[in-house]
Amino acid sequence: MINVLIKEKNMRVLVIEDNEILSRNLVRYFSVRDIFAEAALDGKDWLHKAATKYYDIIILDINLPSMNWIDICKVLREKEKDVSIIMLTSKWTSEDIVLGLNMWADDYLIKPFEYSELVARMNAIIRRKNINKSNTIITIWDIELNLQQVEVKKSWEIINLSKLEYDLFKYLAQNRWVALSRNDIYEKVWWEYDGDFLFSKTIDVYIGYLRKKLGKDLIETKKWFWFLIR
Repeated sequence: MINVLIKEKNMRVLVIEDNEILSRNLVRYFSVRDIFAEAALDGKDWLHKAATKYYDIIILDINLPSMNWIDICKVLREKEKDVSIIMLTSKWTSEDIVLGLNMWADDYLIKPFEYSELVARMNAIIRRKNINKSNTIITIWDIELNLQQVEVKKSWEIINLSKLEYDLFKYLAQNRWVALSRNDIYEKVWWEYDGDFLFSKTIDVYIGYLRKKLGKDLIETKKWFWFLIR
């Protein structure tokens, strides 16, 4: 069974909030919890970040004076970004909240709020998202491994992998957070390999292929003999 537990430090968050103090404090709070976070204070900034970077969650102040939050949500959904949205509001605006939840947003918080509650809601959203995808799909950052379709996507673009590359990535992804030895990989991926596998460079070559295609920081090497995905 594939583990769908999502740890906080895997999250990538964009805070769209014109209150510079609140925005800065949120980013600082997230960073302490090993959550990657960036802030956007104006329209051009959020549009550039959302268009060029991958985020799991966008925290959006719906009372922005310079931007229409509905237009922001529309742009995000039109781009088919698989991003979750948490609305922030400084007062109980039931019509806006109902509209947001029905059309675009995943959750909301009313200011002032506890930062710990915000993180708890973020965790709940990520859990629901991954459970709903079922065990046929594994998501790691902006990479999606579809076991049923034997397909890998990065930022919604299909990545062409050879059979060995796919089998290696699948085995690492299915055992995420586990340091796998060369012998583990030999038995599960290269079981037909003929030779002194433990000291060959074959696995390093294919790890290099995956890093080049999926991200240089995706796979960690531990003491040369162990490999894992975080």
